[in-house]
Amino acid sequence: MNKTAKSACDSDRQSKKVKTSHGSTPGTQGQKADVKGWAAGKDACSPGPERSAKSSNTMQKPAQKEARSTHSDSPSSQQCLMKTPSAEDEKGDVDLYRGEEEIQKELQDKQQSKSAAICEAQSSVSAAEDLQTYSEREWKGNTTKCLLIRKGYEAIASEFNLRRVRGDNYCALRATLFQLLSQSKRLPAWLHDSDITKWPKEIQSDQDFIKEWQFPFETSKSKVQHLEQCLELLKKRWQESVQCKSLEERERICQQVFRGHDEDYELLEALKFLMLRTAVQLHSDMEKGSDVPEFCWLLFARDSSKCPKTFLTNHLRHVGFSGGLEQVEMCLLGYSLQQTMRVVRLYKCDTEEFITYYPNDHKKDWPPLFLLTEDDRHYNVLVPKKSKFDAYGRPKWNPPSDGQSSITTCL
Repeated sequence: MNKTAKSACDSDRQSKKVKTSHGSTPGTQGQKADVKGWAAGKDACSPGPERSAKSSNTMQKPAQKEARSTHSDSPSSQQCLMKTPSAEDEKGDVDLYRGEEEIQKELQDKQQSKSAAICEAQSSVSAAEDLQTYSEREWKGNTTKCLLIRKGYEAIASEFNLRRVRGDNYCALRATLFQLLSQSKRLPAWLHDSDITKWPKEIQSDQDFIKEWQFPFETSKSKVQHLEQCLELLKKRWQESVQCKSLEERERICQQVFRGHDEDYELLEALKFLMLRTAVQLHSDMEKGSDVPEFCWLLFARDSSKCPKTFLTNHLRHVGFSGGLEQVEMCLLGYSLQQTMRVVRLYKCDTEEFITYYPNDHKKDWPPLFLLTEDDRHYNVLVPKKSKFDAYGRPKWNPPSDGQSSITTCL
């Protein structure tokens, strides 16, 4: 009897060992997949430079540990994990307590929230978030650079919120375009009075430049025709945003535009064309001896952009593909749009260049656009907290000591 009982006990122990080491159930595999998907999709827009693979791994481990802790030797608990509740199950659980309309509304709300989350993940510009919270999350170290960047964020946290922009080579253009559509109260004169769709054909006939243009997507149209379409779309979207009667309407337009689809990129290519046209005009004025903005001398002093042709070939046509905008090109962008771009440069905290204006000899009547950069390479959007700004849209906290920020010749 003792041998028989001992054999039965050994058999029972082996059975339990098989159960506990059997591997993940379908339910726990699904949980691990959710954790990995969340970690991979978390950075739809570019984070701070200090982020590394460590941060996502650190976030995965607790979640995976929690998933493993749900294992149980009990068959009933495994069945619960394997069961996937459907909409009918959710309705069935509450039919006795609530009416059909209330249940249906709850299911619709859940579906809408899921759709909103998907749209947010696909958007090339994220929803607004608190600057201080973002800073503490992205710059946790105690290095000299981390401390400096956090100090810069802290200096502006009470005046702005942050919207992160997708971290590709279009980021400066995309951040600027977002500000145009979300902040503009009126159209500039050049957009309101001119037929800008004629400009590509004029440039092509005068300079024969457009044949070198490259688009990030395929098109059956000629390059001139496609640029005409891009400019027409820019004018349409800008007019729609200015005519909006509420912030909700503007947000809706921005959500439609900044989805990373063809329309997003067509508008960005339109901004690039405006930069080319302005460069052609300014270079012509320089050759005639006319007055031009200070940045023009820097723009055309570079060996790689002595004229508009080389500027396009060596610089502008590569923006969005293999490089972004340099500082002097940010000046050209602001001048082309007749907007004053006020950029908070966090790594320049505690210097006169902490707030830099593009162009630096800006016009007082040009509307301000607020951007932020940590390194002069990636740009995000700053959302002003209105109470901190004067009637002209200027921040009350940052009048430069000499009336304007300086731009050095190291552009």
